[in-house]
Amino acid sequence: MGKLLAVAVLGMAAALAAERLLAFRNRLNAAREIDPVTLPNCQLIKGIERGSEDIDILPNGLAFISSGLKYPGLKSFAPDKPGEIFLMDLNEEKPRAVELRISRGFDLASFNPHGISTYIDKDDTVYLFVVNHPHQKSTVEVFKFVEDDNSLVHLKTIRHDLLISVNDIVAMGPDSFYATNDHYFSDFILMFLEMFLGLTWSNVVYYSPKEVKEVAADFYSANGINISPDKKYIYVADILDHKVHVMEKHANWNLTHVKTLQLDTLLDNLSVDPDTGDIWTGCHPNGMKLFYSDPENLPASEVLRIQNILSEEPVVTRVYADDGSVLQGSSVASVHGGKLLIGTVFHRALYCEL
Repeated sequence: MGKLLAVAVLGMAAALAAERLLAFRNRLNAAREIDPVTLPNCQLIKGIERGSEDIDILPNGLAFISSGLKYPGLKSFAPDKPGEIFLMDLNEEKPRAVELRISRGFDLASFNPHGISTYIDKDDTVYLFVVNHPHQKSTVEVFKFVEDDNSLVHLKTIRHDLLISVNDIVAMGPDSFYATNDHYFSDFILMFLEMFLGLTWSNVVYYSPKEVKEVAADFYSANGINISPDKKYIYVADILDHKVHVMEKHANWNLTHVKTLQLDTLLDNLSVDPDTGDIWTGCHPNGMKLFYSDPENLPASEVLRIQNILSEEPVVTRVYADDGSVLQGSSVASVHGGKLLIGTVFHRALYCEL
């Protein structure tokens, strides 16, 4: 009887593991292949060789680019080098990426930048918020941008028990923001188990010096986050559920669910065109390829444009798609004045004229 029970338990465990593996592969779109969608006027950006994970563009056309992310389980072309923040002036005829100098006193050696967001204060001061992972922890670094000498002055480091595994951020003021935690755990093995078991323990947190609280929950992996031009709605990408969630923002900073848009790709960061309200997103058509990063089967790139997301029938357009031969693992797409920047987790960056 004992042996029969043991066999039965092992059988159930094996069946559960097989079911979870199949579900995990489906969440990663492991079988998906894409047809290319090319743009006529694109070129790789010189100087960006090891990632351009997030991009945020100011209304005046200055684009900030985070580079050098080292994320558990994903490839890095320079694992021993600290991260960087680049600046591009999209008003130039031939824009180029320039590394921003960071003020003394900031720990550059452990700089591991992830999601970024800008905020322009009433006095025109530009603040840059950067999700940082020093020593695989999560902090938010707040910088002041000094345009005259292309530098960032470090103002503060923000840590909090609710900022566990921060992925992306959208600034709400000079010292407040919404942030996504893409996992409940920060340990890599526990993070993997969380994904494999399909636990919906990811969330969105609101932070200010006066109040820190969870404002949305039950995501598989909350990733990109941004805000509508009228400041009424927050958009959240759940990368493992292939969805964009529209949340209404309230005066007390709480969020309530409005609607969900289901897609067939792994959405990463979200950018919002301030003129049209369109959402642009860099996506991973096949997440399994992103994790394996096989040189014979490269991770692909995909850019979607979402128009009229609040309507009953939003329009979703595949603007760009590549099998990895040009651009591997696209994580962000951001537009300004007919120009498109496409960034990646660990690879290069693309500049296109639309």
